[in-house]
Amino acid sequence: MQHKYQRYSELTDALKSTCRILNLDRNSQLHQDVTSICHHLANPNFQIAVFGPFNHGKSTLLNAILGNRTLPIDLIPTTGAAITVKYGTTIRTRIMLIDGTEIYRSGTEILKQFAILDDNRQMRKDVASVEVFCPHPFLETGIEFVDLPGTNDREAQDNLVKDRLLSTDLVIQLLDARKLMTLGERENLRDWLLDRNIKTVIFVANFLNLLEPEEQKQVQNRLLFVAESFRADLPPGFSNLYRVDALPALRARLKGDVALANSSGLAAFETALQNLVGILQQNSSNVRLPRVQTVSSQLQALLFDQVSNYSQAIKSFDDKENAKIEINKKAQKLIYQGFKTSIYELETWLSLPNLLRKYHADVAVALAENNLQSWQTGTLKKDLTELQNSVIKWLYQAYNFFKSERPEDLKIPFPHSPQLTLPEKQNNSNDLTEPGSLAVGGGIGWLLGGPVGAAVVGSISYILNKNLQKQDEQSAKDSYNQQVAKICIAAAEKYLSSFSSQGLSILAEYEKKSGKVIYFEVSQEPVEITQQRENLQKLQNQFNQLLGELQKANITSKYPPYQNQPKSVNSQIPKQQFYPPPKENTHRNPDRKVESPRQGNTPPKVEPLRQQVYTPPPNPAELEAKFQAWELEQEIAQIKANMKSPGANQKSQSPPKTPAQKDKIIYAYRVLGLQPSASFLEVKQAYKTLVKKWHPDLFVNQPQMQKQVQEKMRLVNEAYSILEKNND
Repeated sequence: MQHKYQRYSELTDALKSTCRILNLDRNSQLHQDVTSICHHLANPNFQIAVFGPFNHGKSTLLNAILGNRTLPIDLIPTTGAAITVKYGTTIRTRIMLIDGTEIYRSGTEILKQFAILDDNRQMRKDVASVEVFCPHPFLETGIEFVDLPGTNDREAQDNLVKDRLLSTDLVIQLLDARKLMTLGERENLRDWLLDRNIKTVIFVANFLNLLEPEEQKQVQNRLLFVAESFRADLPPGFSNLYRVDALPALRARLKGDVALANSSGLAAFETALQNLVGILQQNSSNVRLPRVQTVSSQLQALLFDQVSNYSQAIKSFDDKENAKIEINKKAQKLIYQGFKTSIYELETWLSLPNLLRKYHADVAVALAENNLQSWQTGTLKKDLTELQNSVIKWLYQAYNFFKSERPEDLKIPFPHSPQLTLPEKQNNSNDLTEPGSLAVGGGIGWLLGGPVGAAVVGSISYILNKNLQKQDEQSAKDSYNQQVAKICIAAAEKYLSSFSSQGLSILAEYEKKSGKVIYFEVSQEPVEITQQRENLQKLQNQFNQLLGELQKANITSKYPPYQNQPKSVNSQIPKQQFYPPPKENTHRNPDRKVESPRQGNTPPKVEPLRQQVYTPPPNPAELEAKFQAWELEQEIAQIKANMKSPGANQKSQSPPKTPAQKDKIIYAYRVLGLQPSASFLEVKQAYKTLVKKWHPDLFVNQPQMQKQVQEKMRLVNEAYSILEKNND
């Protein structure tokens, strides 16, 4: 694979920033590897490291190559720091301390102070780097030698060596022919080199000259086996195994003895080394980038794991929040539908035509009998309270769910009792022979007195049923009873008109306020989840940045880039979560007008109640939604159970049913076409079937069927309510 990518600064920045975002421990092996790789990529020179256990002759070999005693040599482990040998016009040494201090000296005597082990065989802890400059022509070509401390002596030295190996382009592993490939050497070969993609390695056997000829042959065969078994990544034609007797080679160079240098193996090794480095220098990316791939794959794995952990935690939270939101949305929709239905029913009941049709005669009779307050309490208030409670119930249901704004009670007051002004009574006005003067309310008595009062009540019923009067015409032949009856009828209309007008106004205002109650707002996301989202986004961005830089360097990855950024539940849900009341209620009859009360004693002209229809007719989807509205109470209860509302799963103990209640239950089963042994699930299914059959929306174009349909639905609804309560 040819790597043409030479600009490593952005790649190193990506590697370093990945360490930061992962919060890697600076002392961890991975952090050290990243640091070494970044130094390696930033170094334009070609580094050659001499690697092996202590007392294998590493410094001696380098001194032989350099042709002088540049590096310290002793019989005990000496090198206590990684010494980098670079090109310089004269031999000099530079020591960099951790505190930033730079120390320059001519020669290399200062190495004994800073670069060798102390009396306790410990490295100095204040040294950051050691560099030696040497005027050697091989170094002038951009080559650097690194004399590494010996391994298998101290853990700190081993860690230093392991880190520096990753930032070298070519490794010379020095072997002791007397004890070839110890267990420690084999482990280092595998763990420190092969597993980290460091494969530009050549082996140099030292001390072979100290063995007998027969032993040399045996060791040579073993060396060949070691070299062949190692998967070196070298250009074709180059061996990865050489023999150099380091100390004789150094002596030959110091004396200028060419023959001795050749017999020591130094000359052949130098020639091969220079040719090999010349080729590797031209394709340094082939050496460095595989190691980047090894280290970056570990970083990507950590990033991926952290992204997965954050994603899983956030998904778990979002799933719970979304489930909660879906429950709230469903509850909100169901409550709103039920609320609008109850509003519509109360509004329809309050419409003047409906009030007149249902209560006109009763109010007029109550006025005639001076019994309006009693009738108002016993009949009108009872009907109104039932409808008002039906409306209020939904808002309290919403408050229990959403805990938004506590609802107000709906209170529609009754008008003041009308003041009647009776005409002057004629002497012969007590004639009871006229048509319609029967005492339908007989026995109650009236302010006019027994028979006359009864006659007036009869006249009211007769006039309203027969509709004899006209709005702009007063019959001169009206009897006194009929005159009083018409006065009562007109007063009753005025009373109901005032009640309708005031009630509809209060109801409209009440409906506007419902939006603050049938309302839920997504709760503020916990700070820790928000922080996790931010961390997740940073990790994903860093992952993509690192992946992009690796791709520029033609370094493959098994991971795809992240496409979607994490979004909070709050960002997906509108801030306002309620159904605002429509400006124009489409469930109302747009043509309905509230008529003002008539003046005088002329009874009203009672018009037939206009057909109440939905405008426009619902489409099939809307109709199906209405058919499902009957399950409202059950679905709300189920939602509460899911949310573990207090008392949601508790049933109160019901008292024993009376015979009358049992009869109602049997009748309810009969209305739904079921046997008393039917389950409540069968009750619900039967109810749904009947609703689909008799729903008023299905007969929107059949006015003649509306009364029959409404009565049928009343019986069905009543039956279902009875059986529903029986199931509780």
